Amino acid sequence: MFKSFSMELAGRTLTVDVNRVAAQANGAAFMHYGDTVVLSTATASEKPREGIDFFPLSVEYEEKLYSVGKIPGGFNKREGKASENAVLTSRVIDRPMRPLFPKDYRNDVTLNNLVLSVDPDCSPELTAMLGSAIATAISDIPFDGPCATTQVGLVEGEFVFNPNAAQKATSDLQLTVASTSEKVIMIEAGANEVPEDKMIEAIFAAHEVNQKVIEFINQIVAECGKEKHSYESCAIPEELFAAMKEIVTPEEMETAVFTDVKQVREENIRKIRDKFNEAFAEKEEWLPLVDEALYQYQKKTVRKMILKDQKRPDGRAIDEIRKLSAEIDIIPRVHGSGMFTRGQTQICTITTLAPLSDAQRIDGLDEAEKTKRYMHHYNFPSYSVGETKPSRGPGRREIGHGALAEKALLPVLPSEEEFPYAIRTVSETFESNGSTSQASVCASTLSLMAAGVPIKKPVAGISTGLVTGDTDDDYLVLTDIQGLEDFFGDMDFKVAGTHDGITAIQMDIKIHGLTRPIIEEAIRKTKEARTFILNEVLIPAIAEPRAEVGKYAPKIIQLQVDPSKISEIIGQKGKTINKIIEETGVKIDITDDGRVSICGIEEEGIARAKEIILAIVTDIEAGQIMTGKVVRIMQFGAFVELAPNKDGLIHISKLSKERVNKVEDVVNIGDVVTVKVIEVDKMGRINLSMKDLAE
Repeated sequence: MFKSFSMELAGRTLTVDVNRVAAQANGAAFMHYGDTVVLSTATASEKPREGIDFFPLSVEYEEKLYSVGKIPGGFNKREGKASENAVLTSRVIDRPMRPLFPKDYRNDVTLNNLVLSVDPDCSPELTAMLGSAIATAISDIPFDGPCATTQVGLVEGEFVFNPNAAQKATSDLQLTVASTSEKVIMIEAGANEVPEDKMIEAIFAAHEVNQKVIEFINQIVAECGKEKHSYESCAIPEELFAAMKEIVTPEEMETAVFTDVKQVREENIRKIRDKFNEAFAEKEEWLPLVDEALYQYQKKTVRKMILKDQKRPDGRAIDEIRKLSAEIDIIPRVHGSGMFTRGQTQICTITTLAPLSDAQRIDGLDEAEKTKRYMHHYNFPSYSVGETKPSRGPGRREIGHGALAEKALLPVLPSEEEFPYAIRTVSETFESNGSTSQASVCASTLSLMAAGVPIKKPVAGISTGLVTGDTDDDYLVLTDIQGLEDFFGDMDFKVAGTHDGITAIQMDIKIHGLTRPIIEEAIRKTKEARTFILNEVLIPAIAEPRAEVGKYAPKIIQLQVDPSKISEIIGQKGKTINKIIEETGVKIDITDDGRVSICGIEEEGIARAKEIILAIVTDIEAGQIMTGKVVRIMQFGAFVELAPNKDGLIHISKLSKERVNKVEDVVNIGDVVTVKVIEVDKMGRINLSMKDLAE
């Protein structure tokens, strides 16, 4: 039976309709937040997927352009692949919910969010996050929820929950926090150098708001929730673990994983796997479980070593960062390059500069088309982890890591007025063993400064991990986790920032949430680590941005002209501006407010284009010294084009101080000459002189 539930959330009404649509899904929530409408569904397969050792969860966030009254561009006129925003939203929904499903659950689950209508003041992304949590909570799918999500802004020093469009535009913080009724389970943030204490305050203010939403969800579940279905557990039998320990003792397993060289560890584990496969060759029921059982055996060994013995697999201290190095200019001819290495993680970032017209155009769920001036792309090839597989383009992980680094660096970039360039940084992963996203933040800082981008401050990033015991106060926070500690640990807490504050956070966990002491310690340790990286590695490599862009980078100057003169610069059907471009070899962009950007490699061409444009928009007066091209020769003198449609005459008597018998003795068609304006008569005719230049 159809039921509707409502609550006031951040000054707007959130309404959830249950049993109104999508009745064949395991759970469906028809979400209304203001005029934003999202249909969130949760669906599970009847049986587990065979032959897998992971929980097959898929999260989809579908942006439909009809939701904002647009028809898609292009030939097809229908939506294509998911946008970057859709991919990132799917990841933010996935991260807090995945740990709340049973660890031994292998049924396929799909959480789908269909955006039907968008109110600019009511985030469809937030609505989908809440919708997925509600649809799953009321379904019969096993789920240890509910959970809730809140967005936080910081406007004029005050927190704003679920900010509207105007508040987002002026906010110094874009924070998203997901919680259960007890703990924080996900944090995602972009910030304008927000201090650590303020960030912690914002996180737990959002956590409090989440508790009110969870109470609301619990009311819906109480009235409409289905009984959770039973499922076929895929847990590893204890008898198999016991048999494995007889073949390879815990001490032998500890020796196998206790090394700082990834390849050595993998070879040790390969030999152990061969032992198990040989020992269980005739145990048909155990043989398919060997890989998962071995993974869990390693996991238990590593966690025990760290938590009980405070020993890390590579022998480092709990707060110790791996060996660091930083280099710049390792790639010739590009506009800027920087390489950052942390242990067996190595990133090279290349910076490319271009005119603002090369900024990325984004046609999304906004009222107007947006452009993105700074683009950060991250690539993760298989060779970086010693594997082989074909490249199929960036996946969700690559898109997410690129967006995180982009978010970390945006607050320190110069404004368009200060630096009128579109900027693209590409982080190539040369080697990976833990937290390549934060290494790409460091490498990008180096690359941007080497390219002459006047960033306000350098940014560094680092990740901390976590191993927990049986109680909330039995835990250990690790600085600079490597891959093994990420795989077997409970948390990947990434923080990037400057000396003065945080610019980005991304927190992934595999457990049912973090307490405040854990979050505070993680943020404190990342502050200490990134301060060390900045002071000891990045700043010694390049202390400040170069004063000028590199030899191979385009040079850009800007002019401000009267907007009424724009048509004169462009000319009929673009004839004038195209002629300037052809003559000077530059690229010219003009905005409606009269801002003219001239971009080129050769400074001579830029200067000439500037001179021509200024001549077009400026009234010519007597006494001016100008440069022009000889376009016509008569017996009595030469006509010089000072600007398109602005020609002046040098009378033969004004060509030289010496007597001139023939104009061609001094100038010819195509010559570029410097002249002085001696008169602009009542009819607008311009008289020039080369003779009077020295006077």
